[in-house]
Amino acid sequence: MDLENQLQFTGTQVNYFFHCHRQLWLFSHQITCEQDSDTVYLGKLIHEQSYERERKEIEIDHLKLDFFDIRDGILHEIKKSDSFEHAHEWQVLFYLYYLKAKGVKGFKGEINYPKLRKRVEVVLTRDKEQQLDEILKEIHRIILLTFPPPINVKLSVCRKCSYYELCWVE
Repeated sequence: MDLENQLQFTGTQVNYFFHCHRQLWLFSHQITCEQDSDTVYLGKLIHEQSYERERKEIEIDHLKLDFFDIRDGILHEIKKSDSFEHAHEWQVLFYLYYLKAKGVKGFKGEINYPKLRKRVEVVLTRDKEQQLDEILKEIHRIILLTFPPPINVKLSVCRKCSYYELCWVE
């Protein structure tokens, strides 16, 4: 897959790749349930009320980035909890990868968890870029499936997922 196709994805898709491939497929096929999710709503409130002095949501092409600290060269992503920290890290790595492909270099990333008063630094290395290339190919493969990936195992996090009712009927 060429770079131009890899850059068509969103940070949310990269994030969902690490949550659940079924969630990724549904979201990528415009089946969205987030608008009704209390968890998503709470996350949006935290995002809006944290770092109020910083410029919010910068749109670059089809991506929405939380905010930049130009002086320090840091791209910030705000999250409600660190439950999916690994997914959050790859989302920020994708943003840095995207910016680098567009000629914007030298930024680091930072995941901010305001409720936890926690910050996690994210740096795009050559190794992470190579891993991201493979992840984006796999995302592409999942999205091209005719039907969503099958349901595997019900996890404790499934109950809080906005797509819960599309997977688990009780």
